[in-house]
Amino acid sequence: MARPRANLPEPAALRALIRDGSLCVRVTPGARVECITVEEGCVQIKVRAKPQGGAANEAVCLLVARALGEAGSRVRLLRGATSRDKVLQVDV
Repeated sequence: MARPRANLPEPAALRALIRDGSLCVRVTPGARVECITVEEGCVQIKVRAKPQGGAANEAVCLLVARALGEAGSRVRLLRGATSRDKVLQVDV
């Protein structure tokens, strides 16, 4: 059975939350489905990747880039490599 597509918000809704080139997110690794939700100004991201060897961090960066319609190299982790609360640098 094929995996369902990731549930992504409108790029404009996500871009509105970027402040000075950084985006604060809360991550849930090892989820069943990949999705990004924006609720009350808080970005919550669920990824399938496990938090081992930085796989979940890489998956988060790629998912945010895909949601924004940008290349994966335009999003990188600034802070929170081992935390659920992360700060991403987004070059838009």
